[in-house]
Amino acid sequence: MINRLAKSLALMSGALMLAACSSQPAPDVGGRSAELEGPVVGPRWNLLLVGTDERLSMPETPHFVVAPDGRVSGSDGCNQLNGRVRLDASNRIEFTELATTRRACPQAEDARRVTAMMENAYRYLIDHDRLVFFGPDQRVLGGFQRAN
Repeated sequence: MINRLAKSLALMSGALMLAACSSQPAPDVGGRSAELEGPVVGPRWNLLLVGTDERLSMPETPHFVVAPDGRVSGSDGCNQLNGRVRLDASNRIEFTELATTRRACPQAEDARRVTAMMENAYRYLIDHDRLVFFGPDQRVLGGFQRAN
């Protein structure tokens, strides 16, 4: 499964580079006043990998859900997570106002890495049931899988 994801990430990296070279800006369809729609909105996204190949073992599965009003809720694996997200037609993504509870957790550092991955996400690509976040430098930050 990791091999399949690595191949998907390589293909999506190429597609992302092509999208990044586009000369026409896309209209913003996110924000506080517009309803968000698209494949990111609605389903629960469970953390699959950090980077291209690292799995985390957490007390609960890190996950998030994007509501049509742009609110984000979920878990970093230890703590509840809430915030907002903006999306646009160029697959840009921006998480803002992310806040977590701070419960004692033996994997607190990994939980912070999950939150940091979301805060640093710049673009996303979806391949079937996988959602991959890229940083502003086109580096793969991690991947999520749509929950059934």
